[in-house]
Amino acid sequence: MSIDILMPALSPTMEEGTLAKWHVKVGDTVKAGDVIAEIETDKATMEVEAVDEGVVEAILVEAGTENVKVNALIAKLAGEGESPAPAPKAEAPKAAAAAAPAAAAPAAAPAAPAPAAPVAADGSRVFASPLARRLASAAGLDLKAIKGTGPHGRVVKSDVEAAKSGAPAAKAAPASAPAAAAPAAAAPRQVQSLEQMGIPAGSYDLVPLDGMRKTIARRMTESFRDVPHFPLTIDLEIDALLAARAKINGLLEKQGVKVSVNDIVIKAAAVALKQVPEANASYTPEGIAMHHHADIAVAVAVDGGLITPIIRKAETKGLAQISAEMKDLAQRAKDKKLKPEEFQGGTFSISNLGMFGIKSFASIINEPQGAIMSVGAGEQRPVVKNGQLAVATVMTVTLTCDHRVVDGSVGAKFLAAFKPLIEEPLTLIV
Repeated sequence: MSIDILMPALSPTMEEGTLAKWHVKVGDTVKAGDVIAEIETDKATMEVEAVDEGVVEAILVEAGTENVKVNALIAKLAGEGESPAPAPKAEAPKAAAAAAPAAAAPAAAPAAPAPAAPVAADGSRVFASPLARRLASAAGLDLKAIKGTGPHGRVVKSDVEAAKSGAPAAKAAPASAPAAAAPAAAAPRQVQSLEQMGIPAGSYDLVPLDGMRKTIARRMTESFRDVPHFPLTIDLEIDALLAARAKINGLLEKQGVKVSVNDIVIKAAAVALKQVPEANASYTPEGIAMHHHADIAVAVAVDGGLITPIIRKAETKGLAQISAEMKDLAQRAKDKKLKPEEFQGGTFSISNLGMFGIKSFASIINEPQGAIMSVGAGEQRPVVKNGQLAVATVMTVTLTCDHRVVDGSVGAKFLAAFKPLIEEPLTLIV
């Protein structure tokens, strides 16, 4: 009896993903726990392990396929002790036919059952997304004549749209297809909204939105539109912090640990949240969630966007541990190797653009968190001390608050607790 392998849900909010890579092929024997595939979500690349033993009978979704729905059938195993079906490749067209209308098979196809996907002159399969197949069929276009720009040469929606003006119809002779495809591929992408604003096609390059950028756009738009937010800004003198950091790193040098200013900011924010628990809260329609621990999410820039790995229970950890965890999380974030639980569920966020020379800024709240703190660059500025003009290293931080849960007075109390922890770092251990 065949065992179905379904597209897994790698997080509670995942609806679809990209099947990036197969680690097995038809005929391979797998055991429970073997890594069989890699799935890309908008934030990470996760390995998929087999939960049953058997022989790979059919691979129904090719590597590189995007927008694969959770629980979609992606492969089949022949159960333990069984032999795989004699013609496993025939399974792929069945899955494709269930997902979308198949393109017409070439006239020269063999007498065997026609495949759902077109076949090129050399006998290789033409890979295309279900949406691309439907659009090509409706427009009478030959998928074999369209050059795919998706993963592994896959034909996607944009390729079909670009080919509509010059590609041959599905009934065109195969010999003329390659020549006709050239001008269609060269046609510039047109974006109607830009043309309406006077920006002509061909004057820009259009980079398709990946899953991460789509998620960032959706979540930040929803947050900025739906959350009543306001900023609170203060300046902090950090000369004592810089001196303390130098001493700490001197003590930890033999251990290979180097504490950053951001590590100290994480620890100070966690301690301040425990001192002002009203700021460590989330709004829900059922009530205000008061969090037991300060789980600090830290924004990390990665290719194509950003992600916020979390230091859990940061109030309980020392600077050396926070530093080591943050370095590990940041590196795995850039490699897209984070687990969902490592970047989902924080209670408070920190975004630090100081290393880029940004003096001050205000961030958009990462729901359902009640606040996010933006950290600017430390720089020497003139200050007044005891009525005298002096110079100090000053860092500006801005707290953006969700007014439904963190009122102005609560935000002010948090910053009042945070300020001495930064300006007098010894208070972090008191």
